[in-house]
Parts: sequence; structure tokens; C-alpha cells
Amino acid sequence: MSGHSKWANIKHRKGRQDALRGRIFTRIAKEITIAAREGGGDADSNSRLRLAVQNGRSNNMPADNITRAIKKGTGEIEGVNYEEFTYEGYAPNGVAAIVETVSDNKNRTVANIRALFTKMGGNLGETNSVLWNFDRKGIILVKTKGMSEDELMNHVLECGADDMEYDEEDTTIVCPMVEFANVCKYFESNGFELGESKLEYVAQNTVTIETVERARKVMRFIEVFEDNEDVQNIYTNADISDEIAEQLAND
Repeated sequence: MSGHSKWANIKHRKGRQDALRGRIFTRIAKEITIAAREGGGDADSNSRLRLAVQNGRSNNMPADNITRAIKKGTGEIEGVNYEEFTYEGYAPNGVAAIVETVSDNKNRTVANIRALFTKMGGNLGETNSVLWNFDRKGIILVKTKGMSEDELMNHVLECGADDMEYDEEDTTIVCPMVEFANVCKYFESNGFELGESKLEYVAQNTVTIETVERARKVMRFIEVFEDNEDVQNIYTNADISDEIAEQLAND
């Protein structure tokens, strides 16, 4: 599967993400609120909300938090008026980066994002300066539960997904954006337990990061953006080998 090292990098960062669970809850709550505002508070008829709620549950988000976020979106209780903004630019070593944000103040957010790009040795670009190099893909995490790679691949082929990254515990399914809802529904209806799943930007062409030092700068760039309260997601086209990712994990 293309982008193999990308999933290795996600695993490398998992421990850190667990340590930031409260911030993860905040980001998921924003997504739930926006989904409820745009499509209503019924998860059965609002696929974006259904997915956001599922992601909250897969991250052990308390039910009260989920309910409160939905009510903020539907206007049943007072909440902040969030808007979504996407920024593009370059990280160190010529790595392309896309930053998705959710904010109640666009001027504050764009100023902060520009400052972070500069501080971390990158630069903020214009619209479509790097977006052209990324495809929008559905990324679905399913519990493998003892199923073989061949068995899972049969499901991938049947449901219209593109590919998968097999793992004995959690397998990542990759599908076209337009098939995302259908693929999620397929795995749910076939008895799979879904983990966190969402639409992501996946690079068509990657930049190989050949040394630990360069990889450390790229990962530090990513972590600084992840720490910003307005940032929902950050994607890059960095290609970091499993070997280097393992060394970073042991730092």
C-alpha cells in the first residue's frame, strides 16, 4: 500500500495522542457540533454526525460530552459558532502540509497558523499551493479480531475500497471519498467494530526523509500544530521509513 510509512508514523504518535486525550475530546466535540448544526441532531439521518459520534465513542469520550456537543450544534443549548478553514504550506525539508482548523475567530486563527509555520521553519502558502498533490480519501479503522489478511482483502474488494494496511489488531481501510459512507456502512453491517474513521488528505507524491534529525524536525512541526487549540488535523507528504520512525519512538 502506498503511504505505508504514514501509518507507521501514526502509530509512532499514538502514545502522545493518548496523553492528549482531553484535547482529542475537544476536537471531536467541535466536529460533532458542526455536523449537528449542518445536518441536524439525528445521527441516523446525518452521516457526518453518525461518524463523529462513533469517533467519540471509539476514543472513550463520555456520553454526556457527546450529547452536549450535539445540543450546541442544534441550538438547544448555547454554544460557540465554529467555522472550518483549511491552510496550506511547507514544513521543513520541503514537506508539503495541509492544516484543517475549526475556529470561532478566523483572524486569530490565520495569524496563529502563519506564525507557527514561520516559527517551525516552514512557510504558509496560497490556496492550492500544495493541495493539488493530495487526494481526499476515506480512512477507516476496523478491529481485525483474528481475521487473516486474505479474508480482510476479500471484504476490501467487495465493498469498493482501494486498499488496506493490515495489522493483527487494527487494520486501516482506504477508500475513495465518494465511497466513504458506503464502506463504513458495509463493515458495520458485516459485524466489524469500527475505530476512529474520517476523511483525510493522502499525498500522491511523497518527500523521503532520509535522516533521524530531519524526521525529528518534521515530527516536531506536526506536534506543534497538533497542540494548537484551533487545529483539527494536519497532513503532510513526508515519507519516513519504519526504521527511522522506530528510532524517533525511542527518543
